[in-house]
Amino acid sequence: MIHTPAPVASRPSLGAALITGASSGIGAVYADRLARRGYDLVLVARDGARLAALAERLQRHTGVQAEVLQADLTVRADLARVEQRLQTDARIALLVNNAGMAVSGTLATADLEAVEQMIALNVLAPTRLAAAAAKAFAARKGGTLINIASVLALVPEMFSGTYSGTKAYVLNLTKSLQQELGPLGVRVQAVLPGATRTEIWDRAGTPIQHLPADMLMEVDAMVDAALAGLDQGEAVTIPSLEAVHEWNALEDARRALGPYLSLRQPATRYTAEAA
Repeated sequence: MIHTPAPVASRPSLGAALITGASSGIGAVYADRLARRGYDLVLVARDGARLAALAERLQRHTGVQAEVLQADLTVRADLARVEQRLQTDARIALLVNNAGMAVSGTLATADLEAVEQMIALNVLAPTRLAAAAAKAFAARKGGTLINIASVLALVPEMFSGTYSGTKAYVLNLTKSLQQELGPLGVRVQAVLPGATRTEIWDRAGTPIQHLPADMLMEVDAMVDAALAGLDQGEAVTIPSLEAVHEWNALEDARRALGPYLSLRQPATRYTAEAA
């Protein structure tokens, strides 16, 4: 059974959390959990009616303030409005970069218009919003940035290469931001969910019932695990990974390559003598 935290109306506000893709799924559960922790909310998504219903429910149940900011983040004018809000609203102390979409299938058979829209939503939008938040948080020497990536960033062979590529970008961006913003007092976390029970599957043309049951995590459990990882200071949280030493070993191996990736001479296997 998933434990639902009690209302926190008596707690002082922690500032505001801006959450993209907040109308359903992962974003809606983040909104619920952060409200119960004491954050006021700025809820961003395309579906204004669903956002309004969520905002009303969370205000009634938790006592926080919840504002709807309807925006399509693939539309530059809408994206600019959200950027402006991050840059100018000093109450915003946390950004959840969650909005995203998936396109299934091979690149050769893909609808390239849909792929381009996915890149705009999964790469361009979180980059611009992270930049706006980074500037604001760094100036205040505090804040939290949560970027929702995917385990497919690590296993591109398992799904659409374009989708996994966008999530690998989010992971790499997050790692860079951790180096940039950590010394300034800003927390930055990447969350890499596995298959999670949300609407993204049907929208991508991959019905969720086609997935093995033992691979599919409920969204409440995923978000609760991600927030537990944040509380524990994790830079990267993979909610289903029990053997965290495997992730640490992968990171250690990647860093060990560093001194050998850019040298004056090519590797000996590429020289004429080797041939």
